Amino acid sequence: MRKVFIVIALITLAIGTGGWWLYTKIMPPPAEAAEADPRHAQLAGQFLDLLDAGRYADALAMADDKMREVLDVKTLGETWETLPKQLGARTSRSAVRGERVGGMPALTSTLVFPMMPLDARVFFDEADRISGFRLVPAQAATAVAPAKLEQGANWREIELAAGAGQDALPGTLTLPQGNGPFPAVVLVHGSGAHDRDETIGPNKPFRDLAHGLAGHGIAVLRYEKRTRVHPERFREQAFTVDDEVTFDAIAAVAALRARADIDATRVFVAGHSLGAMMAPRIAARDAQLAGIVLLAAPARALEDMVPQQLRHIATLEGKSAAEIEAALAPVEQQRAVVKALDAGVADATPLMLGLPASYWRSLAGHDPVAASRSLALPLLVLQGGRDYQVTPADDFVRWREAFADDPRATLREYPLLGHLFMPGGDPPGPQDYLAEGHVDAGVIDDIAAWIKAH
Repeated sequence: MRKVFIVIALITLAIGTGGWWLYTKIMPPPAEAAEADPRHAQLAGQFLDLLDAGRYADALAMADDKMREVLDVKTLGETWETLPKQLGARTSRSAVRGERVGGMPALTSTLVFPMMPLDARVFFDEADRISGFRLVPAQAATAVAPAKLEQGANWREIELAAGAGQDALPGTLTLPQGNGPFPAVVLVHGSGAHDRDETIGPNKPFRDLAHGLAGHGIAVLRYEKRTRVHPERFREQAFTVDDEVTFDAIAAVAALRARADIDATRVFVAGHSLGAMMAPRIAARDAQLAGIVLLAAPARALEDMVPQQLRHIATLEGKSAAEIEAALAPVEQQRAVVKALDAGVADATPLMLGLPASYWRSLAGHDPVAASRSLALPLLVLQGGRDYQVTPADDFVRWREAFADDPRATLREYPLLGHLFMPGGDPPGPQDYLAEGHVDAGVIDDIAAWIKAH
């Protein structure tokens, strides 16, 4: 999870509007194109030039008093220099353009990094002083490029949508050579606006799984996530985790069962991270599933995982305990609000991670371990030993304790692998996602053997 939970944890800068260290995994506040004030466009470009030149004191001198109260030169420099360490060396910086964000005029430049693009938004006051600066994930485009269908020595790909009509999500079905009927798997993404390959930096773990499992005679359906295809449906309005994950996974399963070349009695769901957290709920709502595969399965509440991930990243960056606690104070406050969420909070109210109250209500009380125990299904639980997001010590230990003597469950830990089931660092961190790799062949072999046995 994104980008991260999976996702990738991204620490963004938000100065002058409520604290400098914010965590986000979904779309930033939506921006509309607007005419740029020429003077402000020139000043915004100058500000970014100074940052690129390492002249942080000169850059901060362009800010108003309020911004300088909450941001010092050291913090500004550390934040700017941390970006390429976490996201890879920047490849480009766009020209400054005018936008309107939340009713406020902004000057925006897109910074393109290998892992993900960021929008650098600069806000000005009436005296031409910088009153706010935000680094946020670049606003997602609604258009989804057609998939490139591939073919291997013993598998082939065709297009297959999850769902129907206007709600259909573009997908790719990877089929073994032959006529079938084949056992099949639906891959369910982690959090974030993922494509069908669950692309993170140079890596495409879902494509690896699809090609690898199809080589073992197992069909695999992967699809574009709804937050990627229809991001406008998730901006500044109420939605649930089921809107993001559950309903589309069930529709994908139905699309597989409708095909003559798929064995309708042997359709599985394999969820990664948030997808693994929700797989038990998917199975509870589709009683015909043959089993579930949980890759990097959380055993804790999402609101408890976010601070832990941020603490780990901050420790890697060498921040002191006092700096970490000060920076995480707003996050801890947001966690407390989620824990105490009552009926009086409107569904569309943005809370932790920018997610609406309705989303947190849909997760309240959801315990993936307990939910899995209530299922009459076989399950395979896989864990990377170098996963800092879903950890062996905090999450996998609960799965072991719950299913140690349960013959329905198979549990595997891979000591050297990270969150994507690719080699992880020692210690693991966001930089791991920048190293090009592939899902470990042993993981694919284990999943394939388990499916064939069920």
